[in-house]
Amino acid sequence: MELGLKGKIVIVTGGASGIGAAVVNTLAGAGAVPVVLDRAAAPGEHNRLDLTDAAACAGAIAAIAARHGRIDGLVNNAGVNDRAGLGGTLDAALEAFRASLERNLVQCFTLMHLCLPHLRQSRGAVVNIASKVALTGQGGTSGYAAAKGGLLGLTREWAAELAAEGIRVNAVLPAEVATPMYDQWLSAQPDPEARRAAITRTIPLGARMTTPAEIAASVVFLLSAAASHVTGQHHVVDGGYVHLDRALTA
Repeated sequence: MELGLKGKIVIVTGGASGIGAAVVNTLAGAGAVPVVLDRAAAPGEHNRLDLTDAAACAGAIAAIAARHGRIDGLVNNAGVNDRAGLGGTLDAALEAFRASLERNLVQCFTLMHLCLPHLRQSRGAVVNIASKVALTGQGGTSGYAAAKGGLLGLTREWAAELAAEGIRVNAVLPAEVATPMYDQWLSAQPDPEARRAAITRTIPLGARMTTPAEIAASVVFLLSAAASHVTGQHHVVDGGYVHLDRALTA
């Protein structure tokens, strides 16, 4: 299958590890030029910055556009399930909620706003990494759930607003993905292996977690010419975790 990504300049936020790193590797394998924006260092071309710092983001995008002469794609991947919920004092809960929206949603709007003039020139593509939490809820994570639900809304809104300009916008929704961040969360559980087994038992296809490479494959497909007539879609990659009958795993 010809993906048509050779030489394309694609910005990947949070590309230093986990799903983002897998997207970077898959893009490079398809001949694209991934550029990472992340607080952590990453192999290849990268910019270390805080994505909630709009001025730093503006400087990075301007530098990337000047260096390459174009921007062809954006992957809004960076985010963290920060467990900003209803607990604690009202003031603390509100502050944590606002901070979660900044980390998980507002920075996505910032990057889209900054990249849009370049995407208009290239008739580029955007993929937003949302989460199954946007569809299912989780409990105790109001900020992340609101942010990822908002990102799904923005996916459809941007797809509608930009369709006439040939810019495609889609979302990929992971569920349980075997990333270092997920392993870190598991390691904090009283019995990590028992918790992992309890989770994987509920995943219908293969009773295993999704790999970052499997998420990346869908992301790169949606960025590519192979998906040239796909826009406004919410693509769930989760082994049936969200949509299939729980009786299958009983």
